[in-house]
Amino acid sequence: MRVLIADDSKIIRSRIAKILSEYKVIDSIEEANDVQEAINLLHRNHPNVLILDIEMPGGNGIEVLNAIKHDQYYPPVVIVFTNYPFPEYEKAYMTAGADFFFDKSSEFKLMKKVIENLVDNEIRIEAFGKQPKQSDEERNNYN
Repeated sequence: MRVLIADDSKIIRSRIAKILSEYKVIDSIEEANDVQEAINLLHRNHPNVLILDIEMPGGNGIEVLNAIKHDQYYPPVVIVFTNYPFPEYEKAYMTAGADFFFDKSSEFKLMKKVIENLVDNEIRIEAFGKQPKQSDEERNNYN
């Protein structure tokens, strides 16, 4: 599993990367601190999971989500992790293609639980050699 953490806060990126490094199934953890770097890494490495901040130098997370739509590969699971947990932002990001939307100040444990479930799913895929079917409702169970 490949993960991209796109956040302008080195502290947040490091904290998430430390959590992710505990899982053997995650073989690549990359970090981007601005919009253009995130887009470049998305197109070059096609991560399975994108952990995305809303505000970053050079633009915002919507621009990153729009870039994913134009990628020929299967889009990653997108977890928006923000200090701006306002309903209008959540609606905009979910409409733009995000799968999850979490508040950095109060929902770190929920974000970690989603990652654990994605890791568990990846382990099952490796064990059985196929992708399980999952409805939109199942992907959004954590909202």
